[in-house]
Amino acid sequence: MSRRLPSYSVLMSVYDRETPENLNASLDSMLLQSYPPDEVVLVCDGKLTCELNIIAKSFESEFKPYFRIVRIDDHVGAAAALNEGIKVCTCPYIVRMDSDDISYPDRCRRQMEMFALKPHLDMVGTFAEVYDIDRQETVGVKRMPTKHKDIKKYARRRNPFCRQALAFRRDKAVEVGGYADLDECEDYEFAARMLANGAKARNIPEVLVRYRVSEADYKKRKSFRSTKNFIKVRRMIHRSGFSSFADVVIPSTMQLMLCILPWKATRRFYKRMRKGGEKYTENQASPQ
Repeated sequence: MSRRLPSYSVLMSVYDRETPENLNASLDSMLLQSYPPDEVVLVCDGKLTCELNIIAKSFESEFKPYFRIVRIDDHVGAAAALNEGIKVCTCPYIVRMDSDDISYPDRCRRQMEMFALKPHLDMVGTFAEVYDIDRQETVGVKRMPTKHKDIKKYARRRNPFCRQALAFRRDKAVEVGGYADLDECEDYEFAARMLANGAKARNIPEVLVRYRVSEADYKKRKSFRSTKNFIKVRRMIHRSGFSSFADVVIPSTMQLMLCILPWKATRRFYKRMRKGGEKYTENQASPQ
């Protein structure tokens, strides 16, 4: 591609429950991109373990002057930590990354190419490989709608982006106020608010990120706390005028059912969701 690619910041937050191996692999995957970042901002959400601190400091030492560490004394949660990171990022685009996932080498190049090709875009995501750490194998691919109109429609009920695969325009994120102070689903609420405020979006139909899941993650999703947070965020999005009452009731009812049903039934449901996502993409979504 002959177009000049824009500069970008990588934004990642980490807290003391992360494993050193995951953090090291995640940072490596971002710093070894085929189109490298202009800066990496790592937000330490509260005091880290000695092992995590050693990794953070080693990257800071090796990749000076464009590796920046932001330290927060107390654990404040992902949303507040990311907002502190956005303040520090200096590039026009921000590439989000989780501290336990892996980006493939061409991920950022492909996203910056999309921004260069379509400069009106404010958000660009990708598909993601789902890797089960308990079974040590890939169990699916998370495929999302690719066109803006389909993304906006999908967002009325569910997050239209893979959280760890999103890149966005910094000034647009600042304009909408960054991430809301939520315990969970802050990434979904952020995406919906960006879209409600006129952000243009696209998902690249390529698997460019691998994210880890475990049985503990699925069980957490069906907990009463997660269910309550799930419904809370959908009510927030509805009150903003972005979604309809049905867009709150239907997914909230499904979430309540998953909370009540036995774990085996819930696991089967998530497997069907993955298959449904693949069918949606193949039949309806196409890159433009």
